[in-house]
Amino acid sequence: MTSKKLMVQGTSSGAGKTTLVTALCRIFSNHGYTVAPFKSQNMSAYSYVGNGFEISRAQAIQAIAARTEIEPNLNPILLKPIGNYKSEVYVNGKFYRKMHAKEYYEKFTLKQGLSISKKALDCLMKKYDLVILEGAGSPAEINLLKYDIANMRMAEYSNSPVIIISDIDKGGTFASILGTLLLLDKKHQNLVKGFIINKFRGDINILKPSYSLLKKMTSKPVLGTIPIVKLNIPDEDSLHSNPKQVSWTSKYMKTLDEEIENLSKIVKKNLDMKKIGDLIN
Repeated sequence: MTSKKLMVQGTSSGAGKTTLVTALCRIFSNHGYTVAPFKSQNMSAYSYVGNGFEISRAQAIQAIAARTEIEPNLNPILLKPIGNYKSEVYVNGKFYRKMHAKEYYEKFTLKQGLSISKKALDCLMKKYDLVILEGAGSPAEINLLKYDIANMRMAEYSNSPVIIISDIDKGGTFASILGTLLLLDKKHQNLVKGFIINKFRGDINILKPSYSLLKKMTSKPVLGTIPIVKLNIPDEDSLHSNPKQVSWTSKYMKTLDEEIENLSKIVKKNLDMKKIGDLIN
């Protein structure tokens, strides 16, 4: 089986990629798809420990949202920071070794990391109706572009349509979107099919005229505007000093499932799901 694909990238860390992928996993699962999340490389101090493997907690939660098995292929490379630009590197769920950032980028990513990620993604694409890929940080970090195996390399390899999400609560959203596109190669610009504005508060009617201007400048539509909402789903730790700890009890899992369902309803209500559905078909 060759699955359908969709990729979510962001204009920055904390833009809402993880939350959006979580919601989309549940939305498409509710529509009868077998769904798997995928993030080739994730840096996080918070992990999920399964039966003999360890992956990022975020991909485990996304798997719960997708109602699918939590397995190493969902996050083939996990970097657990230990300080001084060093991380513990986990490959396919197993501890590999400790590496300095320079060594990781220059000696591991393109020599081993890329092929490891492609193999994991291939396995998921053979097994599921739909794979929803998540990027890392921004796809336009030109200082790291040479070694980036989490964003456009994965989109290009899997021929995934890309949606870019941006956090409007921080400000500078439209400049971030345009700047991101400008810094991408033309072939990667063509993979981008639309934008999502996240964490909006205020009168949507004041915001909407800017969407027409953005489409005129990029030829790409805004696919939805997600309001700022308070969630009890654990954050990634990159932008938070005290992220929520998790105990995987049956009581917590039930609460988490309810939170995911509520999130999916909010996101579905505020996205153009017909256009997003057309992207994967």
